[in-house]
Amino acid sequence: MIDIDGAHGEGGGQLVRTAVALAAVTGTPIRLFNVRAGREKPGLAPQHLAAVRAVGELCGARTEGLALHASSFAFAPGAPRGGAFRFEVGTAGSVTLVLQAALPVLVAAPVASRVTVVGGTDVRQAPPADYLIEVLLPHLARMGARVAARVLRRGYFPRGGGEIALDVTPARLRAVALDAPGALVELRGSAHVAHLPAHVAERMRAAALQALGPAAASARIATSVLGDADAIAQGGAIVAWARTAASVLGAGRVAERGERAEALGDAVGRALAADLASGVALDRHAADQLLVYLALAGGPSAFTTRELSDHARTAMWLIERFLPVRFGHAQDGERVRVTITPAASRAA
Repeated sequence: MIDIDGAHGEGGGQLVRTAVALAAVTGTPIRLFNVRAGREKPGLAPQHLAAVRAVGELCGARTEGLALHASSFAFAPGAPRGGAFRFEVGTAGSVTLVLQAALPVLVAAPVASRVTVVGGTDVRQAPPADYLIEVLLPHLARMGARVAARVLRRGYFPRGGGEIALDVTPARLRAVALDAPGALVELRGSAHVAHLPAHVAERMRAAALQALGPAAASARIATSVLGDADAIAQGGAIVAWARTAASVLGAGRVAERGERAEALGDAVGRALAADLASGVALDRHAADQLLVYLALAGGPSAFTTRELSDHARTAMWLIERFLPVRFGHAQDGERVRVTITPAASRAA
């Protein structure tokens, strides 16, 4: 059993999600302590608990001490399995963060799966649903994973109730070299609101296009207004993505009460413009989330990004405790180049 200090590094929910995903994929029992110790409300919040329980169901895990607000728990996985699953966060906790924990296990399962997760589809401090679909999943497809996702209904803070459904076909992941993005193929985006005036989405779109600068000339950002059939309660989000010859870069923001639509669109446009200008292959959020998959691919991989987040540094520390890989990173002008090297490759 591996003991993991949940307060290490970034010390938040991502450490918990990544730890149980790696435990399930590698068959390693773990004990986490000091779970989210530095947060205002430490311990497992509903979305963290939902993620751990989801992974536990996907691998038939035995758990001890797993409960809401728990500061420590043990997780002993069985073998990953496929099938049909439905997971409910029970609050507006993020669906995409629950999937962040579940997806590596589903990809490693012996048979295909159909999974539905109910909660918040577009909530702050989590990837919006459209970022998952338009940015993360294309990266996984490039590595060989076949994952199809669709939003059945949008859900926002504080009510939740949104649903995302996934069909996952197991795959052997391929290593990738993402040093440069290649030529820009298309720049797309989506700004949506639910039970709010249409001008809110239009203002998000306009601000994003202005912040994109010259790249906006070829950009197409769609706007939409959702009603009762497509969303619960009020909310919205804007996501923009740039498809290139070798990669896809993205940025997203979720609407929050008290924050102007223009500020959301401007933040998305500026982030994507900066990534395009610096010539990186991954935006910082994709870099955070792909580390697990790249480590599981079994071959040497590399990518460039503008900066390494605390999430990424914590994930590297954690992954090296489960898998025979080593991460390296070096500054290259405005970019950081990250390498993932399996033990066999180092020996060779």
